[in-house]
Amino acid sequence: MARFLMITATSGTNRELADTFVATATEKGHDAEIIDLAEMDLPMFTMARTEISEEVPDISGLSSKMMEADAWVIIAPEYNGSIPPTLNNALAWLSRDWKNFQTLCTGKPVGLATHSGGGGAHVVMAMRQQFSYLGADVIGRACMSGRDKEANPETIDAMIDNLAR
Repeated sequence: MARFLMITATSGTNRELADTFVATATEKGHDAEIIDLAEMDLPMFTMARTEISEEVPDISGLSSKMMEADAWVIIAPEYNGSIPPTLNNALAWLSRDWKNFQTLCTGKPVGLATHSGGGGAHVVMAMRQQFSYLGADVIGRACMSGRDKEANPETIDAMIDNLAR
């Protein structure tokens, strides 16, 4: 049994896709939880803000859940051909503690998914590059859906199986 953390960068259709991943994982006997970065409402990361202790958000809960999970599925829409600001912002805050961040990401199995108006190929490519750079083991198969294309249940099923190894 694996512990999955589904990290969604936005609410709405990407949150619904995260719910589908959770349902598939739990049907297979795994533990699964969702973190909605939009609900966290983190302040925008700036170096100046990091020097003012009362402006630094407490992300210890996010960091702990990410560390405890055996695998992550990152679910994000495409924003201007790339990663949405909520995801970039959360990664920036997490990386402040770079030694723990490196430990957090290195070797972590990661799956990528999107529900995007434009198909999502660009965000999947950008996330693959970002998480590979961070040292995660990003699986090859990704789930892409949108207005005109439902998420493929076989893809979700295969991704959960691959990540649970």
